[in-house]
Amino acid sequence: MASNFNKITVSDGARTELHDALGLTGAEVSINILPAGAGVPFVHSHKQNEEIYGILEGKGKAEIDGETVALATGDWLRIAPSAKRRFFASEHEAIKYICIQVKTNSLENYTAADAIIE
Repeated sequence: MASNFNKITVSDGARTELHDALGLTGAEVSINILPAGAGVPFVHSHKQNEEIYGILEGKGKAEIDGETVALATGDWLRIAPSAKRRFFASEHEAIKYICIQVKTNSLENYTAADAIIE
């Protein structure tokens, strides 16, 4: 009998991508940790995927299309595919965040509209 779910435990590594680990078919999800004073070593954008970032712990900043956005625990941020982005931890505190990557305009139903109540 095939299982309808997958479960993993995520350690505190610098980056954990869940696509392969969970067999995801509609999104890419990663958990990321930048130590105090560190930054992602590259600027990037996407062809068709928007990204949703959730700050799980700590403080830092994002540079998005030349604008600096302060980030702290509890903040959530959506970034359009074409935006050029880069993330940094604060000088004195690490930052841990989740990144959810999905194809722009692919969401057709959500929450109750997609539920089957049995």
